[in-house]
Amino acid sequence: MATSAVAQDVVFALRQKIAKIEGTLAERLVAPADGQPVAGLLVRRNGHASARDFFLPTGVERLDKVLGGGLPKAALTEIHGTETRNAGAAAGLALCLVSGMLKERSRRNDLVLWVGTTEMFREAGLPYAPGLASFFGMSAESLLLAEAPKASDVLWIAEEAARIEEIAAIVVELRGNPRIVDLTATRRLHRRAQDSGRPVFLLRQSAAPEPTAAPVRLVVSPAPANLRQTLLGPLAGSIAAPAFAVEIGKSRTALPGSFILEWNPDARTLAERNPENRVAVVSPSRGRTRPPAQAGAVLAFKPAAAETAGNKPSREQHPAHRRPRRTG
Repeated sequence: MATSAVAQDVVFALRQKIAKIEGTLAERLVAPADGQPVAGLLVRRNGHASARDFFLPTGVERLDKVLGGGLPKAALTEIHGTETRNAGAAAGLALCLVSGMLKERSRRNDLVLWVGTTEMFREAGLPYAPGLASFFGMSAESLLLAEAPKASDVLWIAEEAARIEEIAAIVVELRGNPRIVDLTATRRLHRRAQDSGRPVFLLRQSAAPEPTAAPVRLVVSPAPANLRQTLLGPLAGSIAAPAFAVEIGKSRTALPGSFILEWNPDARTLAERNPENRVAVVSPSRGRTRPPAQAGAVLAFKPAAAETAGNKPSREQHPAHRRPRRTG
């Protein structure tokens, strides 16, 4: 028991040293129990600390608990798309988080900067203005789009924009794993987010996880949507609110977790959905039944038998690469 207490004190001391190197002072709220996440980490600024000021709650109770209070509000957060064709899911989750943050701030003149490379916008497209207004409550005037030819230019634009007071959040969208987006570059971007007190979302499409300075990494893919609910019950053939399959790839609590989240465009909130409460991605064919399963094992080739002189292949059946080449 004493050994466990000493180990916890050592871990907390290391966290404080790391926080001092980063320019902040972190302290724990309550001692974590065995197998339970840390209740939260506070950052002191001018002698005051508040969990509400440090964390951006997602609205999903279980997700916020696993993350230790929510996403860090003044930090770099990674959102990974599994494939380029799933870019809409990763971008959609980023918009859900930004929309929830703007709803909490409730300021009219808040702006959001979306910066990406020309290659990324050509592959995945640009945010759709009518969809921003109807699904996320964001006007087209509040979204600033910046396009750059190289990833280094995208990072430079994001770092400079973090100093502008009117920009409430920054979304950096990149494709793949550019060499320039290394630990040093992400640490610099994370530092700018801490100094400005606003979040920066690193949206990486079709990228493999690699070491970065972001405290949280979310891996996102599309999830099947539910049917629309009416007074008479579910409406067949309809599509309800968009859903996201979210997996925690990295967090301060180091606790894994998988979630299926639904976005409510009216209330602008995220909610968790049970995995079994969904419809199939592809509906079964109508008027057809599945063929009965065949009994026994099915082999793609006949069992090999002992080779004899009588069952050897003829000369014409020998592979072509064993035949002598013609020289003239």
